[in-house]
Amino acid sequence: MADSKKITRKEIYKDIKKKRIIGPIIFLTVSLVALALILYYSVTGLIAYILDNKLNSEYQYVESMYKVYDKSASIDENEVYKFLDEYNRDYYIKDKEGKVIHQKGDITSSNKNEELYISGHDENVTACMDNEVDVFYTKDKNLRIKLGEILDIINDEDSYSGVVVARRKKKVDNQSVKDSAEDKPAGEDMDDLNDDEVYEINLPIWMIYRSENNDNVMYVKAIISVRERDFIIFIVVIILISLAMVTFFIAMFIRMIGNIHRQRKITNYFFKDVVTGGKNWTWFLIKGEQLLMKKNALKQKYAVVNIILQKYRNYCLCHSVEEGEKLLQNVNRIISTDIKKDEICSHSTSSNFALILKYDDVEELKKRIREWIDRIYDENTGHRFGFQTGISLIGKSVDESGKPVKRRNFNLEDEYNNACTARNTLPEAEENGIAFFDNSLLEEEKWIDLVQENQERAIRNEEFIVYYQPKYNPRTNELQGAEALIRWNSHELGFVSPGKFIPIFEKNGFITNIDHYMISHVAKDQKRWLDEGLKCVPVSVNVSRAHFVESDLAEQIRDIVDKAGTPHEYIEIELTESAFFDDKDAMIRTINKLKEYGFSVSMDDFGSGYSSLNSLKDMPLDVLKLDAEFFRGDEKNGRGKIVVSEAIKLARNLKMKTVAEGVEVKEQVDFLAGEGCDMIQGFYYAKPMPGEEYREKMSTDPSKN
Repeated sequence: MADSKKITRKEIYKDIKKKRIIGPIIFLTVSLVALALILYYSVTGLIAYILDNKLNSEYQYVESMYKVYDKSASIDENEVYKFLDEYNRDYYIKDKEGKVIHQKGDITSSNKNEELYISGHDENVTACMDNEVDVFYTKDKNLRIKLGEILDIINDEDSYSGVVVARRKKKVDNQSVKDSAEDKPAGEDMDDLNDDEVYEINLPIWMIYRSENNDNVMYVKAIISVRERDFIIFIVVIILISLAMVTFFIAMFIRMIGNIHRQRKITNYFFKDVVTGGKNWTWFLIKGEQLLMKKNALKQKYAVVNIILQKYRNYCLCHSVEEGEKLLQNVNRIISTDIKKDEICSHSTSSNFALILKYDDVEELKKRIREWIDRIYDENTGHRFGFQTGISLIGKSVDESGKPVKRRNFNLEDEYNNACTARNTLPEAEENGIAFFDNSLLEEEKWIDLVQENQERAIRNEEFIVYYQPKYNPRTNELQGAEALIRWNSHELGFVSPGKFIPIFEKNGFITNIDHYMISHVAKDQKRWLDEGLKCVPVSVNVSRAHFVESDLAEQIRDIVDKAGTPHEYIEIELTESAFFDDKDAMIRTINKLKEYGFSVSMDDFGSGYSSLNSLKDMPLDVLKLDAEFFRGDEKNGRGKIVVSEAIKLARNLKMKTVAEGVEVKEQVDFLAGEGCDMIQGFYYAKPMPGEEYREKMSTDPSKN
């Protein structure tokens, strides 16, 4: 199954920001477009509805003129024309050759005939537009009005005196109204007869009829009257629609603002540190990179800073977690209130704070940080704690002319890790220390990464080699034991000494894999040599202190040795002195189990650290190894010899054997032999050697054959 893609904090923030800004903007834009379309179609629909009703009414009126003309063939033409003139509409008639044979009023029709649909009629009618008042056009055989031309007519009544008219009428009684209604031309409303004055716009369109009797063509100037009341109804409807849409828009706008506010709160929560109430690590990474990429910031020197409050857990244990969090809040407050505009402070993890500070002089930068620490001490008198600071400096990013240049391949998280690396170089006991990152630390970090990338492969390919350093009896010079030491012959890194990879394995926990590897290979070597008939001696194998947290460690060692088929007395388990200061009870239980299974147990590097005689009293050890530091340097006052002599006597009285490490000269051998030291391990007798060379040592040792 494919690995799921890891989502970074930056991607989450971008997603939140995109939803916060783009979502509401898209929604508002769509709403505006929708409202505009609704308004447009509402206006056009209403105009089309009014126009269709007006046209239908006028068409019925002028159609009656055509019917009179078409059915009066037997009547005198002058009488017919006289009757048609009473309709109060301009018209003209053409014969089949196209010659005008009669007309009333001016002929202003265009020469372009168009098909026109009128609601309520099965067949389309033929019409043409007016040349003088060109306000209509057809679309899909439907009559449409040019609003721009209407506005021109309204604004310039003088130029359209025959189009815009005002009719004054007197109020009459009901009977007069009734009589007037009977005489009213088609297309007029009866309500208008009660008006004092009616303003209307008369818009012409020519209707064309072909006579069924004589092939003559009749052109009638239909008048579509748009009156004040029509405008009022139109405006009222549009206002109502607009109010509804504005109300809807305001509601949507308020909702959008609410969504933006909620998204902003989510963003604030995303950036808020729950312990200090200030900004968190995510805010540091995102806003920090934005800050350092600004044009003004490119001309400024910055420092990425890691400040850690030491012994924070101890402080919480002595007081409380709540008091510890209050202390972190004070630290955050003191620093945050003092930083400048283009600087950043955030709480990253546990008791760590991440900062981006401007600086011109390194000493001034250090002074500024120490002033903060002094203020923290002043506000928390009576409590003992320390700070350590790591700093990674970021120079200006400008070209030779001083022009800002974009920082390329810049990663703020890497810079912060560099600051942490620098801080880790400070001794734990150095309170309030400040360390700066340099390239040598970077190379060290790269080496650590390289080792960790190759560690699993090295186990699989058995790149780790077991070396043996013999232990000899200083009085008889006979081989009595050996220590298994590890070397790494890497395909990628070449031959690597233990000092360059063991500390890394101890820190990342891979050392427990090395323990298993060494015990397994030593057991297999011992079994093979025993099967060859060699007289083997016990070989000590180091087991790291990290392994002793496992309650079944003794069983693990037993099973590994049993799998190789090696008798337990040929394997000695060696513990470093520092391991005795962890869980003492667990250590004693594991040692007792190992002894029950037949393994001997030794303490390595006795005297190198904080030795405890009380630990020797409680620990059922078999061998005590004296640290090599006892035998280095000039011995002028004899105090070192006294310590070694007494340590040997103490071990003998506790029924433990002693092994002296790092012995290089004969004088040391003679002294140790005289004091009764059981074995010596050092360059005086032999350096660490590969397994085959050690096998040759065993086979040629007279005392073992």
